[in-house]
Amino acid sequence: MTDNLVHLLPDAIANQIAAGEVIQRPASVVKELVENAVDAGADEISLIVKDAGKTLIQVIDNGCGMSETDARMSLERHATSKLRTADDLFTLHTMGFRGEALASIVAIAQLELRTRRAPDELGTRLLVEGSEVTVQEPVAAPAGTSMAVRNLFYNVPARRNFLKSDSVEMRHIREEYIRIALAHPSIRFDLHVDDKLDLSLPAGNVRQRIIAVFGKKYRDLLVPVEESTDVLSISGYVGKPEAARKSKVGQFFFINERYIRSSYLHHAVTMAYDELLSKESYPFYVIFLEIDPARIDVNVHPTKQEIKFEDERLIYNYLKATIRHGLGRASIMPTIDFESDNPFSPSRTHLKPAHAPTDPDEALPSKMNRETPRTPSQNPPSEARRHANNLRNWEQLYNNLEVEVDTDTGEVLQSRMGREEETDTPPVHGRAPYQLHQRYIVSAIKSGWLLVDQQAAHERILYENFLRTLREKPAASQTSLFPQTLDLPHVEAELMASLLPQLNQLGFDLEAFGGGSFIVRGIPAELAGRNNELELLEQLLQQYKSNVDLASGGHERLARTLARAAATKRGTPLDDAEMRSLIDRLFACTNSRTAPNGRRCYVRYELEEVERLFDGPA
Repeated sequence: MTDNLVHLLPDAIANQIAAGEVIQRPASVVKELVENAVDAGADEISLIVKDAGKTLIQVIDNGCGMSETDARMSLERHATSKLRTADDLFTLHTMGFRGEALASIVAIAQLELRTRRAPDELGTRLLVEGSEVTVQEPVAAPAGTSMAVRNLFYNVPARRNFLKSDSVEMRHIREEYIRIALAHPSIRFDLHVDDKLDLSLPAGNVRQRIIAVFGKKYRDLLVPVEESTDVLSISGYVGKPEAARKSKVGQFFFINERYIRSSYLHHAVTMAYDELLSKESYPFYVIFLEIDPARIDVNVHPTKQEIKFEDERLIYNYLKATIRHGLGRASIMPTIDFESDNPFSPSRTHLKPAHAPTDPDEALPSKMNRETPRTPSQNPPSEARRHANNLRNWEQLYNNLEVEVDTDTGEVLQSRMGREEETDTPPVHGRAPYQLHQRYIVSAIKSGWLLVDQQAAHERILYENFLRTLREKPAASQTSLFPQTLDLPHVEAELMASLLPQLNQLGFDLEAFGGGSFIVRGIPAELAGRNNELELLEQLLQQYKSNVDLASGGHERLARTLARAAATKRGTPLDDAEMRSLIDRLFACTNSRTAPNGRRCYVRYELEEVERLFDGPA
């Protein structure tokens, strides 16, 4: 007779398995502990973090505290003060409710709990390690609760080894902390990192909390939205088009003060902006929805960031209409001009473009551009002239050097000194190139033609230039006529500060000004002429954060990120000089075939392929 195979797991192992769902990284501990402090009715919450949460995560609040029995019971699985019956699941008004958080934490960390209720003379101190309570004693303590989690994943080394770098984990902690702080502006939040005050958010209203988190520049960029119906109430702020960014940062939905992710609701916000934003831009918003808990289900995922709605379509339409109404009241929605084919055209609205045009002509109505010529004295240096100058400088660099290129592969075969005759003809093609749909460049070669992806090609050029600069010597900087101030949210300001030495090596002239502000006095000479230096730096930060390629080093990662942010984008018109310069510089790169992200820079087509197409039946 064989032994039975099915048996119950010990509680310690079961808790470690459950912890894998609830506690994924240090930020998960922060979320659970801070939300417990909010549920306890605290109006002051402090978070203390050391070594990105690996050594210590401590949350101190002045909430209601716990009795000795409650403190001990709170560590058990499925022990909670927030549910009594199954029906309570449909009337939830608290952040936590599963009763799994503390049990999961103590299964994979060492916990010290100090708590006291206001009427009690003494509080309770517990020391827990690996789900086992080692110390329980009375202690003098302030009213409220302090939970200190030490040595996270100390008994699960495999999980600890999979944690990212301290900077990445700290970024996740700040993001989690900021989400809770935005949801509860009436609570004071303090964040201490490695024994230093990192972020202090005094109690206030929603607008004050947004400005405190994201910077003073948002003071004039916020548009209030508010609507109340029998089904739900909507309130909060959306950003003016000038606050839009190139990445999905600064977008927050809160349902009954709980942060959620919803691509469906995000689409409603995007549609509310209609023609106000470009396809590559994402609006800023902090939106609160109050809805009957019986109409939603938050018990979908352990993180509680996914919610099911009873009627998603109704909420979608309410949200879209409310935001459009708010933008309209702020005189941001376009006005209709029946003489225009496109009433939402920037030239027919009272809306200031979200991004200043590169060429001053673009700021004028198209009819004026066509019919009102300007004298040379009125015409400032254009992008075409600047690129032509760049081309001449590039040719001077390779003066007296003749390069032979394989017209089939585009690879350099040999070079020899003694070039006696200068020519504007790029080495790869002989005829003037032309642009296709403002995305590709068609360039003739002996055996056919090349189809060049203008953005991928420019990314390759800039990447190699930036990488060479980082490895060799500082690049030249073009000083701005008027220095600008870049105000960043706290999380991004920390990242920018860490990148300052490398950015200045690349030719930026940046200086930290304190309080999340940076003075921009110059940019790399190669990028001179841009009117959106601040936007370039913001794109750089967002793409740098989203770049998860761990195989590349710091120099490669920064060079690739800046190249992608600064490259000429698809949809940008180029003249002959710019196209010639782009192709020349591409085939001077050590790798002209692919962009840093692996996308091909060009495709070669043979005349024989075309002939075969015409030889076939009609």
